[in-house]
Amino acid sequence: MTAQREWFEKDFYATLGVSKQASAKEVTKAYRKLARQLHPDANPGDETSEARFKEVSAAYDVVGDESRRAEYDQIRQMGPMGGFGSGPGGGMGGGFPGAGGMGGFDLGDLFGGAFSGGRGGGRGQRGADLETRLTLSFTEAVNGATTSVHLVSDTVCSTCSGSGARPGTRPTACGACGGRGVQAEDQGPFSFSRPCGQCGGRGSQIDDPCGSCQASGVERRPREVKVRIPAGVDEGQRIRLKRRGEPGRGGPDGDLFIVVAVEPDVRFGRRGRHLTVSVPVTYPQAVLGSEIEVPLLDGGTVTLKVPAGTRSGQTFRVKKRGVPERGGTGDLLVSVEVEVPTDPTEAELEAVEVLAEAMAARTNPQEPQGQEPQEHDDPPPDRLNGETP
Repeated sequence: MTAQREWFEKDFYATLGVSKQASAKEVTKAYRKLARQLHPDANPGDETSEARFKEVSAAYDVVGDESRRAEYDQIRQMGPMGGFGSGPGGGMGGGFPGAGGMGGFDLGDLFGGAFSGGRGGGRGQRGADLETRLTLSFTEAVNGATTSVHLVSDTVCSTCSGSGARPGTRPTACGACGGRGVQAEDQGPFSFSRPCGQCGGRGSQIDDPCGSCQASGVERRPREVKVRIPAGVDEGQRIRLKRRGEPGRGGPDGDLFIVVAVEPDVRFGRRGRHLTVSVPVTYPQAVLGSEIEVPLLDGGTVTLKVPAGTRSGQTFRVKKRGVPERGGTGDLLVSVEVEVPTDPTEAELEAVEVLAEAMAARTNPQEPQGQEPQEHDDPPPDRLNGETP
């Protein structure tokens, strides 16, 4: 299939997902988005994504170039008869500028190293991600903290600073790729680059290796990583520290993920962005109403008015005394629990007996002995005995 026929039969604008009137900036933006999604490095072993990546690259190679885009638009407008001439004088023929230039496309130039990061500019190998666990106190999780995690992992060699070469020497450019870290591979009308098989994408070779890391540039040792824990983290939450994982081999370093574990508090609990606490009150406080002191997580207290007739287990809300988060601070949910004495005194027992008699009289009123029953048009209202337990 000639280039003209392919240009007519394939809608490169549709391949890139843009309109024919799209600006050069919009075309490039669309291509970069698709290329990152479909690139073989991001989809290892996925033949469908690789084929689609090649189609997108071929489309951008044409409409991403101002002069070639103009030729492409002209051929599409002329139709099949205008674009399929067979030689000089036969329409467009086979000779238009740039028809054979589709094989010279270089992804590295377009992305400016988006898929690279090695010493020689090749893609190299990204460092592995690491994961570790960090236990926080309840207060640290709510308020946030700056702390450290300790782990044993591969890190940049302290002897050669990651170069892989013996101190006092330097790596030399790879002879196979000329220091670029990549080798071109032709695939029909276009080409793409792959990591150099000789240097693994580093773009360099080591003639005098480091004695500590054996030219790998990394060594395994304990290390300490400082981390700032944001306020409001919860059990099981993962915090990502970019580029704090294992070092890359010619590519970027991996990331470090910290999984948070939170120790329970003896008094406070948590319900999302709200804190919970249980406060005891006496029976008289619950019946008559009172003001009680409620503890706060920071060690202070706040006064809460408990209305008369409060039931055991009833919950009250103290606003803005919960977990601070980006969306705002939660509330403190206070549950009131009525205390029952387990070892009452003689006076308390007598008071409870008087209360029991008063409650029984209220529930089952009886007429006083020696008096005639009084007649009422309506039953008298119930009354609580005036004695305070």
